[in-house]
Amino acid sequence: MGKVVDITDKLNFDDNPKLMIRGKEIEVATDAPTMLKVMNLMGSKDPGIKEIMDAINLLLPEKSRKEIEKMKLSFGDLMIVVQEAIALVVGDVNGGEH
Repeated sequence: MGKVVDITDKLNFDDNPKLMIRGKEIEVATDAPTMLKVMNLMGSKDPGIKEIMDAINLLLPEKSRKEIEKMKLSFGDLMIVVQEAIALVVGDVNGGEH
């Protein structure tokens, strides 16, 4: 019989992290399949509007997207939200804050 190594204690099963914007908590999806898709979308040198919108739809659950829409952020501010959401997840993946 082969060796069995239980790594459960090394894994993070906690809730998704959140960004705080104007006192509202914005949940960010952190599961690996989602983040791989987001990184692929945003990996090009100059992602277009479609890639950005797809990334937002993947990164932010519906409730979070609705909160963002209510805030009526500028495009530049929306890009900051996307960048910070990715940085939040990548920091978690790398074992620390960004």
